[in-house]
Amino acid sequence: MSTGTFTSTDPTDPTDPTDPTDSPEHPAADASFLATPRGRLTLVLLCAVAFLDFVDASIVNIALPSIQRDLGLSNQGLQWVPSGYLITYGGLMLLGGRAADLIGRRRVLIAGTVVFAAASLIGGLAQSSAVLIGARLAQGVGASMMLPAALSILTTSFGAGPDRNKALAAWAGTGAFASAVGVFLGGVLTEGPGWRWVMFVNLPVCALVLPAIPRLLPDDRHRVSTRGFDFLGTVLATGGLVLLVHGLVQAPDQGWGSSRTIVELGVAGGLLLAFVANEAVGRNPLMPLGIFRVKGLAAANVTQLVAMSGFIGMFFFLTLYTQEVLGYSEIKAGSAFLPVTVGVGIAAGLAQPLLARVGTRPLIVVGALIASLGIGLLSRIPVHGSYLTDLLPGLVVMSFGLGFVFVGVATAANAGVPADQAGLAAALMNTAQQLGGAFGLAILSAVATSETGRRLAGGDAAADAYTEGFRKALLVGAFLLAGAAVVALFVANTRGEEARRP
Repeated sequence: MSTGTFTSTDPTDPTDPTDPTDSPEHPAADASFLATPRGRLTLVLLCAVAFLDFVDASIVNIALPSIQRDLGLSNQGLQWVPSGYLITYGGLMLLGGRAADLIGRRRVLIAGTVVFAAASLIGGLAQSSAVLIGARLAQGVGASMMLPAALSILTTSFGAGPDRNKALAAWAGTGAFASAVGVFLGGVLTEGPGWRWVMFVNLPVCALVLPAIPRLLPDDRHRVSTRGFDFLGTVLATGGLVLLVHGLVQAPDQGWGSSRTIVELGVAGGLLLAFVANEAVGRNPLMPLGIFRVKGLAAANVTQLVAMSGFIGMFFFLTLYTQEVLGYSEIKAGSAFLPVTVGVGIAAGLAQPLLARVGTRPLIVVGALIASLGIGLLSRIPVHGSYLTDLLPGLVVMSFGLGFVFVGVATAANAGVPADQAGLAAALMNTAQQLGGAFGLAILSAVATSETGRRLAGGDAAADAYTEGFRKALLVGAFLLAGAAVVALFVANTRGEEARRP
C-alpha cells in the first residue's frame, strides 16, 4: 500500500475530495475506499489515464490516408505512425512498471503524462513525417510510464474483494471501450477539424489529469540508491522487447524469411534469454522471478497475449474493409464500431457480479469463446457487404467476449501480487497485451497479404482479392481467440484475493 499524507482545505467536510479520512491509509473511516468521494474520484482519474493510453493505439488508424497525403509519406513510412507508438509502448513497459515500484508510482505517472502531453502537442504541429513519427515514439514512452503506474495505484489503493473487483472491471471496461471508440473518434476528428486533432485531442484530457494526480493520490516516493538498480537487466529487457516488437511489426513488409527479420528476432530472443539469466542471479533484479510463483499469473499473461493478437487484428482489418472495399468515409467507418462500445460496457458491468460468483477462469474462457464466435461471423464478410447483416451481428457478439476477457484477465493477473510488485505485475500484463497486438498484426497481415496476392495472381478483381485476404485473416483471428480460451483453463480461478505479503 502506498504511503503518504494528504492536505485538506476542510478536513471536516465529508464530501471534500481531499479529505484524508477518505484515503486508503485511513481504513477506519470507511471500510470501502470506493464508497468514498476520494475513492470514486481516484477511480475516475485512473480510468482517464487508461483511456488516454488505449485510445491512442487505435485513434490514428482511420487518419492514416489523410496523414499520408498531407505529409507525403511512403507506404513503408506511413506504417511507422501506428507502429512507432506500439514499439516504445510495449518495449519500455517493463521498465516503466518497475520504475513505478522503485521510485514512486505518483511520480512516474506525472512524468509519463507530461511526456505524453508534450509529444501529442508536437505531433499535432508536425510539418514533416520525421517529426510526427518521433512524436509517436515519444507518446509510447509516456504511455509506458503512465499505464503500469496507474494500474498499480489502482490495485494497491482498492482493497481485495468487491472494491478491487469493481475497480478492475471499470479499468478493463475502459480499456476495451477506448480501443473501440478510438476508431470512431479518429473518423470524426479526421473528417471534421482534420487529422492533427487525433493528436491534439489528448491535450485537454492531460490538462485535467495532471493537476488531479497530486490532489488525489498520495506521495509514495521511495528513496532508492541507483547502485541498487538493475542497469544490466534494464538494458537487456528494453533492448530485447524493443527489437522484438519492431521485428514483429516490420516482418510482414520485410518478409519473414528475410535476413533482417531473422537477425532482428534472433537478437531479441538472445537479449531476453540473457535478461532472464541475469534476473535469476542479480541482487536487485528489474523483474524478480519470484513474481511468477503467484498462482496463475503466467497463464493470465499468456492468455492476454494470445487474445489480443486476435482482437487487434480484427479492428485493423475491418477498418481496411469498410474503407477500401465498402467505400465508407472516415466518419462512417469509425461509426461502424460504436456498437462495440455499448457491448463492452454491458459486458464489463455484468462481469463484476459474475466474478464474485464463478471466478476469473470461467469468465475468461467463456468470453474468449464468445469473441471467437463473433470474429468467426465477421470472417464471412462479402465484397458487397451490408452493415446490418454482415458486420453488426459479429461486432455485437465479439464485444461481449471482449468485455469479459478484459475484466477477467485484469483481475487474474493482479490477484495475489505483493503490493511492492504491483507495478511490475501491471507492466507484465500490459507488455503481454502490446506483444500480442504486434504479434497478431504481423501474423494476420502475412496471412491476408498472401491470400490477396494469390487471388490477384489468379486474375481476381482487387476488391475480391482484398476481401478474401481479410476473410482469411479474420478466420485466423477467431482461431487465436479459441486458443486463448484453452490457455485460460490454466489461469487461477480467483475472485480477487488479497495480495500475499513479500
